[in-house]
Amino acid sequence: MKNVNGNFMNVAILFSGGKDSTMALYHALEAKEDVRYLLSMKSRNDESYMFHVPNIHITDLLSQALDIPIMSVETDGIKEEELNDLKKAFVDLKQLGVEAIYTGALYSVYQKSRIEKLCDEVGLKAISPYWHVDELEYMRKIVSLGFEVIICGVAAWGLDESWLGRVIDDKTIDELVKLNEKYQVNIAFEGGEAETLAVDGPIFKKRLKILKDKKEWHLDSGVYIIEDAILEDK
Repeated sequence: MKNVNGNFMNVAILFSGGKDSTMALYHALEAKEDVRYLLSMKSRNDESYMFHVPNIHITDLLSQALDIPIMSVETDGIKEEELNDLKKAFVDLKQLGVEAIYTGALYSVYQKSRIEKLCDEVGLKAISPYWHVDELEYMRKIVSLGFEVIICGVAAWGLDESWLGRVIDDKTIDELVKLNEKYQVNIAFEGGEAETLAVDGPIFKKRLKILKDKKEWHLDSGVYIIEDAILEDK
């Protein structure tokens, strides 16, 4: 997208390392935007309403893998108060020449509306390229483009411990379609059914190699935690 001067915009990506923020980055690069920064909000609260939590510490490595600078901002992750931390980050990015923020929002009005409000207040444009996308087509596209995405958190009927650490491929998507029919599990996890992490793909300069991991399971939900990882040449 071009700015008022007819140039492609300087943008930042609100980046968790998950499939949606990675796809937002992919879209921005395909649109020839000048992606200046990734913005990673690191919540100390596992119950953050706004921000992705599982493996958020890996975004620093992913920044290197993508060869894009990252701005990491810690937040207590307290509902509504965490927005103050996000607004300050937006102010800092604007001062660095950023004109727009890309987000991976698909259907969450809660997140999208708050991001857009903050952008308006700061004087930035908010762009959510996959807003209201067809979830099944979107998930198929992620796989067909060659992104390697793993599931790092689950919290829904039908998603048991065996899903933790699993790579999303066409077979996985087929199973999600069946779970959608049986339990109404959102195929793209927009109901908070699962969290993801992209470890490789067409925009990655290097691939993330996981050296040490662990699974934590609590009755009906769990997380897959990366304890150690390095970057590999492709």
